Amino acid sequence: MIKRIGVLTSGGDSPGMNAAIRAIVRSALARGLEVVAIEDGYKGMVEGRMWQMNSRSVSDIILKGGTILGTARLPEFKDRIVRAAAIRNLEENGVEAVVVIGGDGTYRGAQALTDMGINCIGLPGTIDNDVSSSDYTIGFDTALNTVIQNIDKLRDTSSSHHRCSVVEVMGNRCGDLAVFAGISCGAEMIITPERGYDEAAVLAKLKYFDEVRKKRHAIVVISEKITDVNALANKISESTSFSGRATVLGHIQRGGSPTAFDRVLATRMGDKAVELLLNGIGGHCIGMLKNEIISMPIAEALALPRRSREELLALHERLI
Repeated sequence: MIKRIGVLTSGGDSPGMNAAIRAIVRSALARGLEVVAIEDGYKGMVEGRMWQMNSRSVSDIILKGGTILGTARLPEFKDRIVRAAAIRNLEENGVEAVVVIGGDGTYRGAQALTDMGINCIGLPGTIDNDVSSSDYTIGFDTALNTVIQNIDKLRDTSSSHHRCSVVEVMGNRCGDLAVFAGISCGAEMIITPERGYDEAAVLAKLKYFDEVRKKRHAIVVISEKITDVNALANKISESTSFSGRATVLGHIQRGGSPTAFDRVLATRMGDKAVELLLNGIGGHCIGMLKNEIISMPIAEALALPRRSREELLALHERLI
């Protein structure tokens, strides 16, 4: 029976990570386990920056965005020698198993540690919602609501100026933020990496909205890294009578107090992670499928195909 577990957050921060940390710590303490905080993800593990937590360590953090443990990326963790150094630090601190919170890269690190004898459980903490083993990831709902609030404000001013607002949202390689925000805000167009980008088609459709539908304004929601949104906004101004304006929401999407949904999701997942470790299970990740908290092997989760949002995009197009 294990006696001491570690917890870390890795990769990009997301609202709800603190709620997950709180659940892991309190659930473990209630089951007679000790909990060690690992600072700045795998980087802190390699550098030996760890300290013991108690119930008060996580007081009042459920409502805070970001992560109290800090987070960092460490590509060198792919090197077995680097991981061996991390394991030595875990052993020196009496840590027998670890709960990691992050995305795909974090999961790969957890699988590698499990293969080397340290059982790890992964929790999906990323605003992109790009972990296919869970319907929703910790932080996605909060980021989505932040996007919606900002697009709603842009719509107010766009309608006053016969403007087309091109809004770039996060979601590297995954268009979920764009899809869900676009539907929620009644955007005229949603552009995602899964569907690809045809600039001529975009301009033609906006010209139709302008000249045929006589729309006073238009909202285009686009995932990051698809095209230069400022250049697109300029072309919209040149090709239509809309005044094109680009807005890049950027890292504002990562911040803020987590929504109730993210707090509850993170809490349920954190408790499940502790349960798995107590049962001697490692190399698994937690997910929520059809509102049930489940676990599956990390290798199986990483092999799952990306979710298709064609049904939601088709629904959006019927309603515009």
